[in-house]
Amino acid sequence: MLKGLGLDFEVKTISGIDESYPEYLHPHDVAQYISGKKAAAYMPYLTDESLLVTADTIVCCDNEILGKPKDAEDARRMLHCLSGKTHEVVTGVSITTKKHQTRFSTMSKVTFSDLTDEEINYYVDGFCPLDKAGAYGIQEWIGYVGVVGIEGSFYNVMGLPVQRLYAELKKIQ
Repeated sequence: MLKGLGLDFEVKTISGIDESYPEYLHPHDVAQYISGKKAAAYMPYLTDESLLVTADTIVCCDNEILGKPKDAEDARRMLHCLSGKTHEVVTGVSITTKKHQTRFSTMSKVTFSDLTDEEINYYVDGFCPLDKAGAYGIQEWIGYVGVVGIEGSFYNVMGLPVQRLYAELKKIQ
C-alpha cells in the first residue's frame, strides 16, 4: 500500500514484539497503543534521517476485541461472531522520528452477510486467516462473498489507512 503512494521505503521486521495491552483500554485505543509499542521497539535502530511507520489493526465485534486467531478453530469462532453483523475495524498508526511521534487511529465499519459453515470452513482451510485480525482479509475470497457494506476506509480494513497516513505525512514535510 505504501508503494501505491509513490513513497521510497524499506520494510524492517523485529520479531517477538509484545502486543499485549492494559485491559482497561477502550477497544478504539488498543490498536494505537500497540502501534506505539511497536515504534518503541524500533527506536534504538532509528537514525536522525529515519521516519518510521508502525501500525496495528484490531476488529471489535459485540464489544470483544478479535485479534489474530490462535488456531483454525479460533478463526472459525471469530468468523461465526462476524457473520450477519456489523463490526468495527480500528487501525492505530504511529509515525516516529528520533525527536517526534504522531499517533492516530482510524475506524471503519464492516457488515458481513450470514456466512454458512461451509463458507467459513472453505475460507479457513484454503486461505491464511491466522495472521489477520478478526480472522479475515477483506481483499480475499471471504471479502468478495461476505462483505455487504463498508463505512469508512477500505484500506483501513486491509490494515493501513493510506489516505490518512498520506495526510499526516504531508504535515511533517
